[in-house]
Amino acid sequence: MTFSIAIMIILILGMFILFITEILAIDVIALLVLSILMLSGFVTPIEGLSGFSNPAVITIAGLFVISFALQKSGVLEYIILYLNKIVGRNKYLGLIFYLVSIAIASAIVNNTAVVAIFIPITIRLAEKYNISPSKVLIPLSYAAILGGTMTLIGTSTNLLVNSILIQETTQPALGMFEFSKFGAIKLAVGLVYMLLVGIRMLPSRTVTSSLTKSYHMGGFLTEVKILNDSPMVGKTCLERGINKNYDVMVLEISRGGKFITTNIRNTVLHEEDILIIRGSLDNFVRLKEIEKVALLTDEKIDQKELEQEDNILVECLITDKGSLVGKTVYEINFRRRFGSFVLAIRREGDILRRKIAHIMIKPFDTLLVFGAREKIIEMIRTGDFIILQEMQTALKKQRFWFISIMVIIAIVSLAAFGILPISTGALFGVVILLIFRLITPNEAYQSIHWQVIILIAALIPLAYAIQSSGTADWLGQSLFMFIGKFDPSIQPIIFLALTYLLTMILTEVSSNAATAIIMTPIILATSEQMNLDPRPFIFAICFAASASFITPVGYQTNLMVYGPGGYKFTDYIKVGLPLGIILWILAVIFIPIFWPFQ
Repeated sequence: MTFSIAIMIILILGMFILFITEILAIDVIALLVLSILMLSGFVTPIEGLSGFSNPAVITIAGLFVISFALQKSGVLEYIILYLNKIVGRNKYLGLIFYLVSIAIASAIVNNTAVVAIFIPITIRLAEKYNISPSKVLIPLSYAAILGGTMTLIGTSTNLLVNSILIQETTQPALGMFEFSKFGAIKLAVGLVYMLLVGIRMLPSRTVTSSLTKSYHMGGFLTEVKILNDSPMVGKTCLERGINKNYDVMVLEISRGGKFITTNIRNTVLHEEDILIIRGSLDNFVRLKEIEKVALLTDEKIDQKELEQEDNILVECLITDKGSLVGKTVYEINFRRRFGSFVLAIRREGDILRRKIAHIMIKPFDTLLVFGAREKIIEMIRTGDFIILQEMQTALKKQRFWFISIMVIIAIVSLAAFGILPISTGALFGVVILLIFRLITPNEAYQSIHWQVIILIAALIPLAYAIQSSGTADWLGQSLFMFIGKFDPSIQPIIFLALTYLLTMILTEVSSNAATAIIMTPIILATSEQMNLDPRPFIFAICFAASASFITPVGYQTNLMVYGPGGYKFTDYIKVGLPLGIILWILAVIFIPIFWPFQ
């Protein structure tokens, strides 16, 4: 081992540790790695910046925009829900058709966008079949993941591995539908497993009838009555500093049977007014003693009591590209900006109800929000939220909406027949959408998941560095020596099994893009030393890098359904681990049949 190889291995291990510990954001980690590579001379400045012009990066960015256009038109959910009605009310037949439709959509559209569209619809579907949403939201994520492995454009990992393969070898590019040979088997087995085993193992955890019960808000919502000797009489909540001094929110004012729901902070309070407030017990007691109000503790505030006049209570899923991420509720000034209140936050199985104003918002947090209906509708339009209730599922009346469908079909067809490179097709497709004004330039920029783009572009030079430093050859030789201990007749199978298993494990604890970038040059070097066709092992990386079923953090779609499903970390292990092992065994059996070793 040379000094350069040792430094490269330390850098790779350090990167994975940072990914696992989440000390920094994943795009910041990628830029840090790129900076070290350039400063240490492993790559030149031109090589270091080459990732930003890589065809895979351009293609992924273009597909984000095209996926948004489909999402904006509402055509995907309209088609799938229309066809689902034909199936009727048979629960199992309906779920089979629904999940297959999700998988097919994910094969041609970014699967993150598909899950974002269908989380609210899946919750409605669960109500239709009288089952808990937690029974079907993980299957939604898994179906989208499995569908994404069916085509070259189904997931960014496939495009990324294809790009490295073309640049580092003389191998032909991976075909648009070449993935479907084994991808269809994975999808069929995965869906059968989920419908026969997975749904039975998943908990019935979320409560759809009452959001206040789902978030256990019983001890955090109450009513207080203003007494005749209260210093609040004749004053406003702002003047008495109710929110500042007692850390409570006044959600509504009940006066003479009528409810005051707007401009609450500046409303002059009267004797006998009843305030519906959110806080904690110790804050309620302090408010009672100082402001001389009566706690109406016998009243149990539920969703029905809150939803007066035109006020509604909804769950909002924070998108990963939202402007709210990394800020606290206080910094956002949520109440003034959106005219609504955040009552609680669900994050990775935990419900946060204390000190809400000072909690930093993370991607895919689920917020319990209370506010006026028109304000909630305005929130939807910002693109920062996915509202899990009150969703309309009709096709939006948009001029030339059919062009977005035609664009994606044209891109896939032209690339499949080798007429036009996928990167050129994606770029031209975006231009078509802009010309017909199906999306605005601002919407195009906002629809791109820049964190993903930066991550991939910054780490692509790492693949070059792994090759040029000799690290790929050294690791490949070490892997070759280990495999050499087995009988020559089974060495290729052992190599394939290890490739899939290592990739699957790494993608569960870090970024699937980073895993693919690191594994691809190593596997190319090993297959060359073993005189084997690299293609079966390349496909093993593609399929395994997207086979993240065991943890919620390994793949974005798993994290997206975490909060809305009310899941715990162990739910993913319990359901996803057997599925991961089954698909691993299937890969070892079928990949050599479709892509022989010689």
